[in-house]
Amino acid sequence: MKYQILGETLPVVICELEPEEQMITEAGAMSWMSPNMQMETTTNGGIGKAIGRAFTGEKMFQNIYTARGGPGMIAYASSVPGSIRAFEISPGREMIFQKGAFLAGARDVTLEVHFRKKLGAGLFGGEGFLMQRISGNGVVFAEFDGHVVEYELRPGESIILDTGHLAAMSATCSIDIQSVAGAKNKFFGGEGFFNTVVTGPGHVWLQTMPISNLAGAVRQFIPTS
Repeated sequence: MKYQILGETLPVVICELEPEEQMITEAGAMSWMSPNMQMETTTNGGIGKAIGRAFTGEKMFQNIYTARGGPGMIAYASSVPGSIRAFEISPGREMIFQKGAFLAGARDVTLEVHFRKKLGAGLFGGEGFLMQRISGNGVVFAEFDGHVVEYELRPGESIILDTGHLAAMSATCSIDIQSVAGAKNKFFGGEGFFNTVVTGPGHVWLQTMPISNLAGAVRQFIPTS
């Protein structure tokens, strides 16, 4: 598969497939394609896995696109202002995404629910108990909110994040929550009661404008009557 990501604030990824090559996408993700791309809607693993994907912010059904009778082209556009990133997935190079980040991927890529191991991280970490775990083989595309900033964490090295800014991390990273110190800071600091802590080893991708923050910024300008 060849691909190119175009655009900045509202990007699109355009994929060129070899004959009979396949891609798997969230239902409704396709933006445009060549006439020879054949679509098949599937639960991709049964109803149990479909329900699990629903909990991670994806739709229960996925679409498999196949280039029939020759090379094919298919494009997937971002659903919100932000960024599209490509990741090479292989055994030992699994990824953890925020809920709803999966856009499309090679046929041999698998999306599963990822449970946060620690209760506190699930309750107060800003993304809930469930995230997306991406495994298998091949390239996968994810959409993030706003621009993306990356950090490489050494073993035991941590970074503290405000709620919702974690877009993705290597599966080797761990995640927990940390209470904001001081009652005055908690109630009047504007940062909430808890921050998210990601610890290496591994790579983290941070997003500058979580969709929840964007919604909050716009909400104050919407008339209530």
